[in-house]
Amino acid sequence: MDESSRPSLLVVDDDEGFVEAAVTLAQLHNFESSAAPNLGAARAAMRRRRFDLVLVDLHLPDGSGFDLVEEIGHLHSPVAVVTGNASIASAARAVRLPVSDYLIKPLERARFDALLEQAQAHWSAQQPGAGDDAPCGDFVGTSAAMQSVYRQIRRIAPTAANVLLVGESGTGKELAARAIHDLSGRGGPFVAVNCGAVAPELLASHLFGHERGSFTGAVRQHRGYFEQAQGGTILLDEITEMPAPLQAHLLRVLETRTLIRVGGDTERELDVRVVAATNRHPDDAMAGGRLREDLFFRLGEFVLQLPPLRLRGGDLELLGESLLERLNRRYGVDKRFAAGTWKAIAGYSWPGNVRELRNVVHRAYILSEGADVELPPLHDAFRRRDELDGCLVFPVGTRLDLVQREMLLRTLAHFGGDKVRTAEALGVSIKTVYNHLARYSDDAAA
Repeated sequence: MDESSRPSLLVVDDDEGFVEAAVTLAQLHNFESSAAPNLGAARAAMRRRRFDLVLVDLHLPDGSGFDLVEEIGHLHSPVAVVTGNASIASAARAVRLPVSDYLIKPLERARFDALLEQAQAHWSAQQPGAGDDAPCGDFVGTSAAMQSVYRQIRRIAPTAANVLLVGESGTGKELAARAIHDLSGRGGPFVAVNCGAVAPELLASHLFGHERGSFTGAVRQHRGYFEQAQGGTILLDEITEMPAPLQAHLLRVLETRTLIRVGGDTERELDVRVVAATNRHPDDAMAGGRLREDLFFRLGEFVLQLPPLRLRGGDLELLGESLLERLNRRYGVDKRFAAGTWKAIAGYSWPGNVRELRNVVHRAYILSEGADVELPPLHDAFRRRDELDGCLVFPVGTRLDLVQREMLLRTLAHFGGDKVRTAEALGVSIKTVYNHLARYSDDAAA
């Protein structure tokens, strides 16, 4: 069978016995397998191709497997870490990284089988033979609304058009961007940037890079996110949070396909696919001065709307079961949802969409004492008491971190995204606002 017709596995480990066992199990799932005994060999292998699953040992002859995991995150190859010396510190670090699973030697057969099956299903969805309506990327769901999304992603991905993703917070805009990249055939990395989580005065340097000495603190030359995404795709999330002067700079970059680093004078050619995302309606963003009209027409060569969870019908249960399965693999147990779970929450509107569902399921999973996971009673906790007075109502017992988050986000929205006025209204420093927004961004990517 031709190698291109099979999913691929890379095992990064210097333990020959373990490598042989892992490769043998993968062959039973029809994987084409490769091995690398150290970080150098692994990097060389990953420059040659993209793997559908990478299994990385944490202790390698030339360094830590975590170093490779962080690099893999930019390439968007699913990765699992494995170790013969498990520790709380390494497990905690793995949770903070884009890791599919944390495995302990000797491998538990059922758990490794499940990991391979997940990678195989993801690979199958990317194949040209897959139906246009079939799930793509890491999406879960078969609703009519999502089938439309899958069709549009498959049609736009192979083109060179810029894409603007529009959808409420938590609807999967980054998943859509990654799916577009994965199906584009572009060999470079996928780089995601949250424009709302970087201080405005630093955003230009982060995006376009800077030369040494170009400003106070620029002690060395820096390649920005655009250069890091060369040959691949860059996601500009929360594009309407980008300051207007920088939007004009971005427009020039899009039009000329070149950039000049901050403090530099050399034009550098770019080969980068641009995908932008916003949770604001483009018309409202332009009317409110949050998005330049000329930039919208450049970014929105193709506009893709992501549906909210409340409009996805039976996808709610599919998503819940998928999240529960991942938690079972992570913690090595076998829990299930209690009978009647989905009927009990049938009327809930899920204002936080899939991100909120993930948090609710994870919390219920942790708190469940037996095999049955019961979701708590759900209600729309954050409702405006009066649209005119701008008040919020928080039910007694609402977690303090949720109250804090909602107050910050609602205040920020009230002031049209002005972080300085938001900080003044809440009585905190502007640095505190940026720190909280950065943390919320990290939570969303987790």
